[in-house]
Amino acid sequence: MNLSALFENRALIAGLIAWLLAQVIKIPLDYFHTRRWNWALLLTSGGMPSSHSALMTGTVFAIGLYYGFDNPLFALGVAVTMIVTYDAAGVRRQAGIHAQRINVLFDELLRGHIFSEKDLREVLGHTPLEVTGGILLGLIVATAQWLAWK
Repeated sequence: MNLSALFENRALIAGLIAWLLAQVIKIPLDYFHTRRWNWALLLTSGGMPSSHSALMTGTVFAIGLYYGFDNPLFALGVAVTMIVTYDAAGVRRQAGIHAQRINVLFDELLRGHIFSEKDLREVLGHTPLEVTGGILLGLIVATAQWLAWK
């Protein structure tokens, strides 16, 4: 495997930069909301902006910019991105809501008992606004990279 070719893959680099920025941006945004620093957000899903949406949009838009919007890879990327963003705002969001309700049931059922069950992870998906934030971030990163590295 040629590692130098990997580092020259402009579409991949755009996507990874968008993903990394989304993860980093979550920390100060969460701080302004909660008034405490949560460094664990660097490695978790959920929150504003959606790093899944940023990764996919940045990669796919860079494919369009560098290789053409008529390229079949761009079409495939758009289809996969639609699935990922729908899943992030739909299925995973609903799973998070179910986890919240199940945790409430566990708390009510186990109140007063010596043992406790591990809570289910409640922040699994994204609101439509968080997904939109990730999409916009991906578009901005891919465009900025394309303008700087044609």
